[in-house]
Amino acid sequence: MRFGIFVPQGWRLDLVGIEPKDQWATMLDLARHVEAGPWESLWVYDHFHTVPVPTDEATHEAWSLMAAFAASTQRVRLGQMCTCIGYRNPMYLAKVAATCDAISGGRVEMGIGGGWYEHEWRAYGYGFPGAGERLGMLDEGVQIMRQAWTDGKATLHGKHFDVDGAICRPLPLQEGGIPLWIAGGGEKKTLRTAAKYASYTNFDGTPDTFKHKSEVLEQHCRDVGRDFGEITRSADFNIICAETEADVKGRIDWLVDHYAKLVPQEQVERYRRMFETGPLVGTPEQLVERLRGAEKYGMTYAIGFFSEFAYDRTGVDLFANQVIPELS
Repeated sequence: MRFGIFVPQGWRLDLVGIEPKDQWATMLDLARHVEAGPWESLWVYDHFHTVPVPTDEATHEAWSLMAAFAASTQRVRLGQMCTCIGYRNPMYLAKVAATCDAISGGRVEMGIGGGWYEHEWRAYGYGFPGAGERLGMLDEGVQIMRQAWTDGKATLHGKHFDVDGAICRPLPLQEGGIPLWIAGGGEKKTLRTAAKYASYTNFDGTPDTFKHKSEVLEQHCRDVGRDFGEITRSADFNIICAETEADVKGRIDWLVDHYAKLVPQEQVERYRRMFETGPLVGTPEQLVERLRGAEKYGMTYAIGFFSEFAYDRTGVDLFANQVIPELS
């Protein structure tokens, strides 16, 4: 199994209390900590407004961070989970990603999806197209990026995007272009787009849902003539890792206190339930057992979010030292 980790960027209220002038230094230090460990990749989210509710707390922009991490790390791969197709023209995005790939020496991943956070869509003036239109944009955008990265030029006269001989130089350093992670579990469109173009998928990691989405993806692969085995299936997890069950409870209590200062009570309780019932909340032994179960149903790349990472690295290090070696 392979492992990635999210570096705090503010979106999930994970830099609160750190002075804005110190936030980049914090993120950079965490990225270098990740690079020194067993993690294959580090990730950020592509969002503009915080969750679970918009606040005035900072959310650092994803592709700016990609460029910064590309220049300041040497080994770890760099991804976004996931870039929203509606926030940037896809040809422009292809150009940005290719430049980041060059800066990084060929370490960029492209996580891409249709987008969902209506509040920030409307606030930034993008409107909020229906799901079908957003997923149509995703399919066309991926086609444009693939052309740009393989041919150095893209032309597509689509329903949503129109590019005509747009040049992408330099090409990405990676042979065949930047790997595409198609994120989302929409069964009619997203997973069909993934079957056609993705090197990786990313959808809900709970066992029953993951198995079902995998079956749908496999059928789409048959329909389009793609080898299902070529696609690595990944999932994101909220992780709490602690030595004892009492310590796990203490981390959940910290999380509740952290959010209680920032968001409405009903959201605090939702987060409490989400973490208490999460599949990767427990002791190292429990997490190893659950991940071995996930591997049996085809989840072979786990990307973890640790709420406390900017404030306390002990849970991340415990996972790195006692969970990853058992599964890598």
